[in-house]
Parts: sequence; structure tokens; C-alpha cells
Amino acid sequence: MKSRKNGQRFLAVPYIVFLVLFVILPILIIIYYAFTDSNGYFSWQALVSFFTSTTKLSVLFVSILIGLFNTVLCLLIGYPIAYFLSNPKYNKNAMMVMLFVLPMWINFVLRTGATRDILSWIGIDSGEHPIFTTMIGMVYNYLPFTILPLYSTLLRLDKGQIEAAADLGCSPFQVFIKNIIPQSMPGIMAGAQMVFMPTMSSYVISDTMSNGKIMLFGNSIALSFNNSNWNSGSFMALIMLILVFLSMLVSKKFSKNNDYVRGGGAW
Repeated sequence: MKSRKNGQRFLAVPYIVFLVLFVILPILIIIYYAFTDSNGYFSWQALVSFFTSTTKLSVLFVSILIGLFNTVLCLLIGYPIAYFLSNPKYNKNAMMVMLFVLPMWINFVLRTGATRDILSWIGIDSGEHPIFTTMIGMVYNYLPFTILPLYSTLLRLDKGQIEAAADLGCSPFQVFIKNIIPQSMPGIMAGAQMVFMPTMSSYVISDTMSNGKIMLFGNSIALSFNNSNWNSGSFMALIMLILVFLSMLVSKKFSKNNDYVRGGGAW
């Protein structure tokens, strides 16, 4: 028994090393730079600069709005697709799921650039319609991250509850609203979390699809680091980490049995 425990501890060593080097240490470095000045002394300069800058606060506000809008769009588009794919009547649904996954295998930058070129080819110029083209790029890139957890959750629906609701006289709409939606909430929250924060922190999509006319929070962080302003960039990265933590708390609050972690648990 003792040797078995020692073996389990040994197997955990690579995970612990990876966690320390690539998660804990970077976070500590971010916190250090966020609360020091250019000379390495403790300072509130980055915090004061952020909350007194109308430009940075407006970028954060716009990023939250675009993140929420993209999340709602992906859910509205992704839910019917996931519901269709989870229907057992269609024996080729595995191939259909693969069609939605395939674009994710292409390099992110190439995929975004190709989307911009296609829109330009059909007459939609990214420079003239920056918000529209940016949202197209956001939905295209993040829609699969909504479909997959929803599809996973919808596969595990309790069909008995659905049939019982129909037998008790509920209309198809009532069954969907009062039964199917609550059962699929873990997938909805997982999909929302996988879309909202990446949208806010994205800078490749907004930069490519709008010709640099749309500035998101990720663009602002990248700009600070590119200008060697480590303190300001680190503080904004810390804000992003706090928002990620808050989004996880919200997802956990609206989900049961921690199913939100796995989007319903089919994978």
C-alpha cells in the first residue's frame, strides 16, 4: 500500500512541476509587475492609471459588451445545431460534428485571415464595416466551442422527463422551456464561459477583421507589452484573471453537480 502511494505521488510530479512553472509562477510575475513601478518598488501607479483612464475603461466596457453579444449569438446559433446533431434519428451526426470540429484544426491566424479575405471577396470590406466583420470573425471562430459542450449535454437528456411532460399535456414549447432548457443548462454555461472570456481577451480577430479599428481588452494588453509598459500590461492582465475567476463562479452558481466543468460530462 505504501509503495502504491509513493508511485501515485511520483506520477503527480510532472503535473505539479507544470502547474508551478506555467500557471503559478506566471501569475506571481503578473502580480509583481502589476504593483511595482519601473524601478521595481511597490506602487499603486498601474492601478491608479487604469481606473483614471477613460480610454482603458471604455475599452474594457466595449470588450464586455462585444463578449456578451458574441456569447448570445453563439448560443442562439449553436443550440439549434447541437440539438439537431444530438437527435438519434440522424445516423450521420458523428460526421456532422466532425465538420464543425475540422476548422479548429486550421491555424487560428490563417483561419481568421481567410475569413477576412472571403468577406472582402463578396464585397464586405473590413475597413468600412469593422464591427460587422469583427463579429463575423468572432462567431466563426468561437461557435464550435459552444456547439461541442451543448451537444455533449443534449446527448445526456433524461428522455423520461421529456416524455412525462408531454404525457401530462405540456405543449412542445412548454417541454422545451421548462424541461429541455433546464437540463441543458450545464452545457449552456460551459459554452458561454468558453466564448465570453476568449472574446474579451482576443486581439488577433479584432485586429485582423477590423484593420485595427476595433480595440478590445486583449489589444490593449498586447499594446502595453509591445511598448515595454510591463506594469500597465500586467495590471490589465490581472483584471482579466479576476474576470475569468468571476465567470467561473457565475458558471458554478448556475450549474449543478459541477457538470459545468465538463459541459455535461459526455467527454
